[in-house]
Amino acid sequence: MPETVEKEALKQLHRLDQMHPDAAEAGMLRTYLDWLVELPWSISTRDSLDMKRAKKILDEDHYYLDKIKERILEFLAVRKLRKKMKGPILCFVGPPGVGKTSLGKSIARAMGRKFVRVSLGGMRDEAEIRGHRRTYVGALPGRVIQGLKQAGSNNPLFMLDELDKLGSDFRGDPSSALLEVLDPEQNHMFSDHYINLPFNLSNVMFIATANQIDTVPGPLRDRMEVIHLSGYTEEEKLEIAKRYLVPRQTKDNGVSSRYITITDEAIKVVISQYTREAGLRNLEREIGSLCRKIARKVAEGDRKKVAITAGTVKKYLGPPRYIREDEMEHNEIGIVTGLAWTPVGGEVLHVEATIMKGKGGLTVTGSLGDVMKESIQAALSWIRSRAAELHLAEDLFGASEIHVHVPAGAIPKDGPSAGITMATALVSALTKTPVRREVAMTGEITLRGKVLPIGGLKEKMLAAIRAGITTIIIPEQNRKDLEDIPKQILRKVTVVPVKVIEEVLKIALESYPPLPPAQPEPPSEAPATKKPAPRRSTPRPANLTAESGR
Repeated sequence: MPETVEKEALKQLHRLDQMHPDAAEAGMLRTYLDWLVELPWSISTRDSLDMKRAKKILDEDHYYLDKIKERILEFLAVRKLRKKMKGPILCFVGPPGVGKTSLGKSIARAMGRKFVRVSLGGMRDEAEIRGHRRTYVGALPGRVIQGLKQAGSNNPLFMLDELDKLGSDFRGDPSSALLEVLDPEQNHMFSDHYINLPFNLSNVMFIATANQIDTVPGPLRDRMEVIHLSGYTEEEKLEIAKRYLVPRQTKDNGVSSRYITITDEAIKVVISQYTREAGLRNLEREIGSLCRKIARKVAEGDRKKVAITAGTVKKYLGPPRYIREDEMEHNEIGIVTGLAWTPVGGEVLHVEATIMKGKGGLTVTGSLGDVMKESIQAALSWIRSRAAELHLAEDLFGASEIHVHVPAGAIPKDGPSAGITMATALVSALTKTPVRREVAMTGEITLRGKVLPIGGLKEKMLAAIRAGITTIIIPEQNRKDLEDIPKQILRKVTVVPVKVIEEVLKIALESYPPLPPAQPEPPSEAPATKKPAPRRSTPRPANLTAESGR
């Protein structure tokens, strides 16, 4: 123990010595002293600083994820050169099923550290982090001190899972209690309410995981180094399935390679037609389902080897659950392909706009959120300010009704990144200019027609490739994000960065700027001729009916 801790422990021991064994406080003091004795004040494991071995372990356990592997190897390199250093505090952010939690175990194995995992999902009590005061009956230290005792060392890899699922109520705010834990400048003197003595957490390597960083409070986010894990491409999923998922599921379901082989084409069919996710959980479930079908045959006595091909997947898993959205057959007026981000990957949105006779109203449908509706208003305001350049009649907006619709109306949609998509659909409908069907786009629009950056670029590009898109329009400020996109994705599409909406319209529309409407030709002057004299008509009697006239 450090000197101050040992002094306090001996003081409490002396108090216990003077106390009657049956006193109410005696049991509490004995428990407290047990905790002080069992905590690893000066016990630490030795880091494995062999860089090649660490890289080999990381590559064995996880395919791709180069940025995270690089960060861990950097930490080991610095540790090798400088023995005394503070442990990093990382936060892995990404969709479910991309391997955030399992990556923590792999890092602990590569570094030779003990691994402690604490799930923060649904935690609402501050005492879960900092412990209870000893005055309460049944008081215990918080989960951090408990984890250190469980690890038996003062430098484990501590994983805080589901950081974005923390709650808060009348019992306190656990995310605020984590501020001290996750601050390298403060956590060397971390004080748990139960222990009430400083414990050095600066040697601990903290790794937090979250699906969305937006819900994590700003001060807490500021204390961590955020590393984003995006979803996997189809090629990456195929490679991961071959290396990890298929061997694991065949072993777990009791069927070896003697009884089953799954071809690459079959795995591709399962990826594209039976799962729609950024991660791998559902893919592993479907591969497990194939293995169980064969396991049943083997258990019933049919021991023939079965080769599952692209054609036989349907026989085992039933009809496809997801069919790729068909691209438009030809260029159409007022229909534009937009790209959207969701927590489980990218999606394609077909935005529709139409113009009808009316009194200048705007109708928006498709379960759109407030931000998306505001994007439509901003796009329409830009178009009205450029009416002369677009050769739109002055009375067009006052005499027309505009309707914008985004299909899949039951699914809520929000966000500003469909701004240029809305603007293109409206310009196409107002100028009667068809939109190129092979073009998809994403970007926020301003009233001045500037295109602002967006997030989730890789997921959006993957969705565009699945839908057969060949040209993707992105904001110029997102050009830097293309460095993180795998080369095999960039080879499949043409990416065009733009700064203003005019550049978008030149690429997306068949013709831009639109031609002015054709003026009617003035009537040609005929040679003067003598007008014939008008025929004199006999007035009809007022009381003469059609019947009597006949």
